[in-house]
Amino acid sequence: MRGYYLSSPWEDPVSHGGATLKDLAEKLDVSIATVSRALAGHDRIAKSTRARIEAAAREIGYIPNRAARALVSGRSGFAAMVLPAEEAGGEAVPPGLFRALSAGCAQIGMDFFLASVPPGQSELAVIEQIVRARKADGLLLLAAGDDDPRLAFLAQRRFPFVTLGSPPRGAPDQPWVDTDGFAAFERAFTLLRGLGHRRFGLVGPSDPSPSCRRRHDGLLAAIARSGDTSIEVGSVALHGDDIGRSRRAIRALLSRPARPTAVLGLTDAAALDVMEEAERLGLSVPRDLSVIGFGNDPAAAHFRPGLTTFDADPVHCASCAAELLAERIEAGPDAAPPLARVLRPRLVIRSSHGPAPRAGTTGAALCESQPA
Repeated sequence: MRGYYLSSPWEDPVSHGGATLKDLAEKLDVSIATVSRALAGHDRIAKSTRARIEAAAREIGYIPNRAARALVSGRSGFAAMVLPAEEAGGEAVPPGLFRALSAGCAQIGMDFFLASVPPGQSELAVIEQIVRARKADGLLLLAAGDDDPRLAFLAQRRFPFVTLGSPPRGAPDQPWVDTDGFAAFERAFTLLRGLGHRRFGLVGPSDPSPSCRRRHDGLLAAIARSGDTSIEVGSVALHGDDIGRSRRAIRALLSRPARPTAVLGLTDAAALDVMEEAERLGLSVPRDLSVIGFGNDPAAAHFRPGLTTFDADPVHCASCAAELLAERIEAGPDAAPPLARVLRPRLVIRSSHGPAPRAGTTGAALCESQPA
C-alpha cells in the first residue's frame, strides 16, 4: 500500500495508565470531542476547561501520547481514507477535503493518512489490508454505493468507519455525515416557483450517489406538497465518460417546444454544463433560463453569470466526520452506531436565476422521464 499522512500538530508527554478519553469524558460529564480538543490545546476550549481536563487526566493516568497509548490499547492513533480511483456517483472530490479531514482528525488528537490504490488492486483490497494489519483505528469513506462491498466487509469485521455522504437505501445501520440535499432542493423549488416557474428540468449523473438521489427526492417531494398540477418536470442523465452524449441530451431538453424555464443541477458540474449549452443555443441565463446547482464548487463563482447554488461546506462535514469516527472508536465494537449528522446547506445567491420568462414559451407538455 502506498500513501502519505498529515499528522496532528501536537504531541503530549508520555504518561502511564490505561485510562481512555471515554473515562475522562464520563468523569467530567463532557463530550469526548471536548476532552480531545482540550488535551490538544485547541483555542475553542476555554482555558479553565482545559486546565480542569488536564488535571483530571493526570489524576486518572490518561495516556495522551500516541506511541504510549498504542502499547496499552493496541491502537495506532491513525484514521485513514483510501484515495478513490474515480469519482463516486458523478461527484468530484471537493477541493480541500483531504486537508479538512486531516485538520478534523488533528482536533480530536488523531493522525490521518491517505492510501492510494495500486494498479491491479481494488479499493476493497487496500481497505482489507489496512484493517487486517491494524494500520488505522478507523476509516473515513466517500459516498457509498448500492451493495457496496466496503460496508459489508467493515460491518462484518466490526471495524469503525464513517461515511461522508448519505448511505444507499437499504444499507445496514451505520454512522454518516452529509449536507441536507433533500431540504436544499425543496428550498430551490419553492424559490423558483415563487418566481413564476412551472416547467422544470433536472440534470445529474447517470449513476447518481445516494446524496444525489436525496436531492432528486427533495424536488419531487416539494412538487407533490405544493399540489400545483401545472408543474412539469423533465430529467436528463449525464454520462461523464461521454461528453458529446451528455451535451446532446442537455441540448434536446432545452430545445423542446415547451422547454423548461428553470433547471436544477444535482451537482454544480451538471448545472454549469447546462449553462454552457444554453449559451450555445442562444438562451440567456437568467432571462430565458434559470439554473441552480449544488456544491458551491470554485468554478460556480467564476462562471458568468455566477451560479446560484448551495454550499455543501465540505470542511465542516469533514470535521464532523472526524469527531463521529473518534466517538465510534472510543465507544468500541459493541456500542450502537452513533446517529447520523445532517448539516443544513447555505443558499449562495448569485446571478443565474430570476423570474420566469413571460409568455411565448408554451407548447407541448414537458414529459417526465427517468430520474437523473
